[in-house]
Amino acid sequence: MSFSVNTNIASLNGQVQLNKTQMSLQNTLARLTSGLRINSSADDAAGLAVANRFRMDNAGLQTGIRSANDATSRLQIEDGAMDNISNLLDRALTLATQAASDTFLGNRTTLDNEFQSVLSEITRSATSVALQTSGTSLGARSVFVGNTQISTAASVTYVSFNVSTAVDAQGLGISTQNITQQSSAATAITALQTAVGTLGTAQGTIGAAMNRLQFISSLSQTMSVAVAASESRIRDANIAEEAANLTKFNILSQSGLAALAQANQGSSSVLSLLR
Repeated sequence: MSFSVNTNIASLNGQVQLNKTQMSLQNTLARLTSGLRINSSADDAAGLAVANRFRMDNAGLQTGIRSANDATSRLQIEDGAMDNISNLLDRALTLATQAASDTFLGNRTTLDNEFQSVLSEITRSATSVALQTSGTSLGARSVFVGNTQISTAASVTYVSFNVSTAVDAQGLGISTQNITQQSSAATAITALQTAVGTLGTAQGTIGAAMNRLQFISSLSQTMSVAVAASESRIRDANIAEEAANLTKFNILSQSGLAALAQANQGSSSVLSLLR
């Protein structure tokens, strides 16, 4: 074994190991204070890229969930308006049936005044929630629910539905009806019965779209939880593990300092050879 004064190999090795311990201690403290395993790309470049992709996917899913919920709320408004129109059609049919009866002895003009008011209210209800477009069509509607592909999951772009006939008085084919005469009342009854069927078809389309949106919202929420969990496993720190590492590196740091001090004392022992 050789003794050297100019170069203390033991001290140099001790400094290298102590620097490594200090770096590990700093990384552990950063993870404990931030709660993240990856605080910079240097910690895990590949893991950070995957975690960022999961975060982006989750953002798309959250946007889709909000869009689906907004669309469901919109459809609920339209469904409520259609329920009101259905009640109005029932009233109009009642008035027309009265006017068409052979036993009716009252003034059909009076009945027709209420009948026309009911038709006007049907159009007002439809117009107030955009259930008519120039009296001809509700038109196709597309609802964005995200465009996210997770692993092999199918990509969902939008949910669309189309109600081909407006549900105002003109769209239902009853805007020109009247019940001032027994014969016209009979004609109105036929038109109203057809309108009830048309409205039922429109309500069925709305209901099917609402069910589909609710299913998609539920599925997207499940996927969002799974994606968030996947990101967490990559990005978040294991606090129990890091707490154990903190204790370990503190002990290594203290023992490293003690060992370095001992190594530095080694050079001074050469003086004993000169006495």
